[in-house]
Amino acid sequence: MIFLILSVLSSTSIFVLFKLFKNHNVDTLQAIVFNYITASSCGILLYDKKIEVVDFVDELWFYVALALGFLFIAIFNVMALTAQKNGLSVASVASKMSVIIPVLFGIIIYKESVGFYKILGIILALVAVVLASIKPKSKVKLSRSIYLPVILFLGSGVIETSVNHFAPDGNMPLFLAIIFASAGVIGFIMVGLKSFKAKQRFKRKSIPFGIALGLVNYSSMYFLLKALRVEGLETSSVFTINNVAVVAVSCLIGLLVFKEVISYKNWIGIGLALISIILVTL
Repeated sequence: MIFLILSVLSSTSIFVLFKLFKNHNVDTLQAIVFNYITASSCGILLYDKKIEVVDFVDELWFYVALALGFLFIAIFNVMALTAQKNGLSVASVASKMSVIIPVLFGIIIYKESVGFYKILGIILALVAVVLASIKPKSKVKLSRSIYLPVILFLGSGVIETSVNHFAPDGNMPLFLAIIFASAGVIGFIMVGLKSFKAKQRFKRKSIPFGIALGLVNYSSMYFLLKALRVEGLETSSVFTINNVAVVAVSCLIGLLVFKEVISYKNWIGIGLALISIILVTL
């Protein structure tokens, strides 16, 4: 359970840093690139074997990692477009509701247990995510660019499911390192093209914020994978608890640290999140 707690804390820290990006006028895309460089470096440093390309170049997980790197960047941009065109609440709900994809994958493919309490807990978790994510006076526009939240939902779900399914137990740090390196290369090209076209200057503050983001980003993925491999914990339960806990804790940090307004719907969502965690754990 300690790995799951560390994953939740790391994932919550990502949202806190994104909030600080806005407050300190940090170029998000630039920081994202340094984030991927840092996260990839963490994976290489934690890999306790000598890296020989010939040892894994023919492995399926290597090519899956390269593809996931592209998907990471693509879904990040879809998330930004969804927030701009459909509203931040829609983007938040779509990305977190995607937990249903790895949950169903675990139940159908891995033949995990399905009991009344577990099903009830999963349903309450989804309701909790919606209620906790919707902010007061948020302009939810589902009718405009409806394809964006759908792509975000499917893409986020595919990422979580694929990372868990294809991550090799003996090469987990290297697997994550390749994913982040692939995303970093693509991101670096995007930053270069953007700077060339818009003549945008590089901001030095992007480096420390990007490094901090990379550390917690890698930690969130690493500890989640470690939790998914703890004997006795089912993937459907781990994904449900992780996602709903991140939403609930993020709301509370927004209230306590950033003085954000939390509506009665948000409080109901937080309450349902706690109940769902208890039910799924049972």
